[in-house]
Amino acid sequence: MVAEPTTQRMKQLYQDEIISRLMKEFNLKNIHQVPRLSKIIVNSGVGRFLENQKLKPEIRDTVFDTLTTITGQRPILIRAKKSVSNFKVREGSPSAVMVTLRGDKMWSFLERLVHLAIPRFKDFRGLKTTAFDPKGNYSLGLSEQAVWPEINMAKVNFTHGMNVNIVVENSNPEMSQFLLGELGMPFVRADES
Repeated sequence: MVAEPTTQRMKQLYQDEIISRLMKEFNLKNIHQVPRLSKIIVNSGVGRFLENQKLKPEIRDTVFDTLTTITGQRPILIRAKKSVSNFKVREGSPSAVMVTLRGDKMWSFLERLVHLAIPRFKDFRGLKTTAFDPKGNYSLGLSEQAVWPEINMAKVNFTHGMNVNIVVENSNPEMSQFLLGELGMPFVRADES
């Protein structure tokens, strides 16, 4: 079962309500100044699973299948650009598997992340607000793929984590936090941190 774009409630909410709230909250004069989601990058590091500089086929297939199932798009294999002896990495050896989502698939993925995956985190107390970079992009790490309801853990032979990077254009950390909070991202409240 491959994830496909479903209803676009979140995209519609952004266009109908959140843009006007952002303009009012941050006193923006032009609609082109409003922060907007550009892309979502989902990647999983596979460098630690190398054996004699080759990725085991069953591990490669599991990671590829997981990312394909949750994103609806086939990932690409990223190879190391240079050798690092401390990490036992050689130039050209596989280091990560990555998917870049844009448009409707991006909105669909974000909606499933907020409403289905994040509520399944163990001992969840809210997302950290310190994970924004100076340009307002947000990074989130998932420790295992079991939080996605599409993944049948009975058929998975090992667990792996993934990183989700939400890229926001025309933004800063305050604007991005407001935007993602309005979209439903459950951040830690200021009085709890």
